[in-house]
Amino acid sequence: MKSDEKASSSLIISIPNQQLQLPFSSSTDSSESSSDREKRKAPLITATKKKNGKLKNGKLKKWVCVVNFILRLVGIICALSAAAIMGTSDETLPFFTRFFQFQASQDDLPTFQFFVIAMAASCGYLVLSLPLSIVTIVRPLLVILRLLLLIMDTVALTFTTAAAAAAAAIIYLAHTGNPNTKWQVICHQFGDYCQKVSGAVVASFVIVVAYMLLILLSALALKK
Repeated sequence: MKSDEKASSSLIISIPNQQLQLPFSSSTDSSESSSDREKRKAPLITATKKKNGKLKNGKLKKWVCVVNFILRLVGIICALSAAAIMGTSDETLPFFTRFFQFQASQDDLPTFQFFVIAMAASCGYLVLSLPLSIVTIVRPLLVILRLLLLIMDTVALTFTTAAAAAAAAIIYLAHTGNPNTKWQVICHQFGDYCQKVSGAVVASFVIVVAYMLLILLSALALKK
């Protein structure tokens, strides 16, 4: 009888004229059931956290793409201004002789011609990259297009920096001259010309900074 009572997993309650048999579960069963519930809930919690993380990451990358688009617009304005100012900069002195006329123009120096070509090419590239930048705003998690823009921005940065640095060196010599090589200062005579060219060079360095920020933002957006 005792062995039968121990083996049973139910509780018998005697009531006058009838008996009720209630199921009885041990503490080990309850602990196992709670652990099973926790195991079932764990994948759901993990999936929810991953989904929230993806949403936050997507919003952050979308804002990065918006800033990227704005920087491209700034670069277009600066590149177009630099090319237009340098391409139209010339000055003729009011005095001349019978055989000589004193004139300064961007056509006189191949460095300034290269500068105009580089700024025009940079402006054209930035205009063509605007639709791709808009696509990255609509689909901020698209990695391939962002990587393509990063590579092209790096190439454009190299090209633009070379043109800006070369033009800056010529402008520096025009303002200060070089006594060792007997190069005279020409900005005293061609003041308006030097002022225009200097403005174009400053605009070109603004484009260089914009490209550097574009590359930095693209690299941050590619980071998972």
